[in-house]
Amino acid sequence: MELKNTEYEVDSQGVAIIWLNRPHRMNAWTGRLHTEYRHLLERANSDTAVRAIVVTGRGRGFCVGGDSEALSGHADRGGYDAGISADIAKPGYGTDEHFDASFAYHFGLDKPVIAAMNGPAAGVGLALACFADLRFAVPDVKFTTAHGKLNLPAEYGLSWMLPKIVGLGRANDLLLTSRVFTSDEALTLGFVNQIFEPAELVAQTVAYAHQLIASVSPNSLRQTRWQIYKDLHRDVASAVIESERLIEDMAMEEDFKEGIAALVEKRPPDWPSIK
Repeated sequence: MELKNTEYEVDSQGVAIIWLNRPHRMNAWTGRLHTEYRHLLERANSDTAVRAIVVTGRGRGFCVGGDSEALSGHADRGGYDAGISADIAKPGYGTDEHFDASFAYHFGLDKPVIAAMNGPAAGVGLALACFADLRFAVPDVKFTTAHGKLNLPAEYGLSWMLPKIVGLGRANDLLLTSRVFTSDEALTLGFVNQIFEPAELVAQTVAYAHQLIASVSPNSLRQTRWQIYKDLHRDVASAVIESERLIEDMAMEEDFKEGIAALVEKRPPDWPSIK
């Protein structure tokens, strides 16, 4: 696929960076951007050399929501059109039926996704960040759910995700008012994990990803992510039973032997599964 609204790179340690690249529109969301983003997620997820994915934006914005020009077109036509085709890539589909939907597909990926929020995020852009496993941001930029002021519902699972991330009361404040909150407030709410200066954001996020994939085995990352998101819709007994099954299966893998050896020998692990 020709990339018009995104950029993609993979570093020598296996971290893929997906750049939202519509800086002249603050990376506002369009059907084309959505299509390219899903294509790149599928590309990263299927590449055995990639072990973690970072999503960030070019220019001053992370993603300021639906493009206002496109939204005006929807209003003029009297209806909404997502602008994507039926054959759009489906990264993460097939892992669990509960994940087989727009943005929920992040939960079915094999690899962790980290959002490096380099600027404002609104609406669908905030939803995109919600579906990342971790969120890092720069100081004093504005976030908002946005939908209420456009006569729209909470978009793309925000009404499900935000209460899980920040708690029901705080989520209700953000969802019902569509008010603006800053990245600094987002840190206190637990929405973002860390704040970094703009010049350091991507490098620090990638460094975090490097540490993560060096210290944790690929299958542990994969299975733990799936446990986390599957456990959101199942009971505690099922979660325990599934964890017991995974312990039995994963204890037979070579990475388990290496993890124990590294622990005993007090050295970094050298995972056999990525050789």
